[in-house]
Amino acid sequence: MSSDRSIYRISFVNQDKIYEIFARQVYESDLYGFVVVEEIVFGTQSTLVIDPGEERLKTEFEAVKRSFIPIHSVIRIDEVEHTGVSKIHSLDGGSVAGNVSPFARPAGKKKD
Repeated sequence: MSSDRSIYRISFVNQDKIYEIFARQVYESDLYGFVVVEEIVFGTQSTLVIDPGEERLKTEFEAVKRSFIPIHSVIRIDEVEHTGVSKIHSLDGGSVAGNVSPFARPAGKKKD
């Protein structure tokens, strides 16, 4: 079904933001409850316009060989034909906030 050239779009919640990245490999981890994302792909900068959101993601994942994402943080994984623009969306504003609810997380210390 998938070929060596498959590209996957992965959407997941990270620190109250929705990350949308592209990768060549996505699979279930040996670590229980995690998805592995390898070979993260970013769009080519053939134009003079630079997307600051994509540049931030490039910087964040620059030295990452393999990323382990908790399965409960994953919103969606799609196999796509072409790489798109990687993005970070905010959960607290815009139309995204009404459509996505993060899965329950472990409770932290209560602030008085």
